Order: sequence, then structure tokens, then C-alpha cells
Amino acid sequence: MTREDIVKQVNSILADEFEVDQALFTPEANVKETLSLDSLSLVDLVAIIQCTYKIKIPVADLRAIQTFTDLYDYIESHLEA
Repeated sequence: MTREDIVKQVNSILADEFEVDQALFTPEANVKETLSLDSLSLVDLVAIIQCTYKIKIPVADLRAIQTFTDLYDYIESHLEA
């Protein structure tokens, strides 16, 4: 799976799930702010990513994921592992 595939798939899934326009998903945009995530919807986000990509996101790693670039990087690096 290429970086471009990850970006397209993640954006599509998150736009549908959180009903947010994909145009707002810029690389430097803050994930939590853009998706208006509270603690419960953040759990939903983690579950979606974990189920879709079959990767685990520990709480310590989740704190480091601030922007969409961080999210794409995290998924890409853990798919290769």
C-alpha cells in the first residue's frame, strides 16, 4: 500500500465516519480539532484505524499523533513493520 493509498483511504473513512469535508484534511491540520473529537470519538478513531489497518496504537503513541501527517506516517510505518 502506497502513501497515496493510505492518505486517500484514511481521508475517505474519516470524512464518512465523522461527517467532515475532506478538504479540511490538510497535512498540517490538527486531527482532533478538524474532526471535533472528544474523548469518546477519539476512541472511535483509534478503533477504526486499528480495525482497518490491523495495527495497534498504544496511548503513548496516540499522544504523538497531532496532525494528519503524523497519522499517515504512523500508519505507513506500522504497516511496514
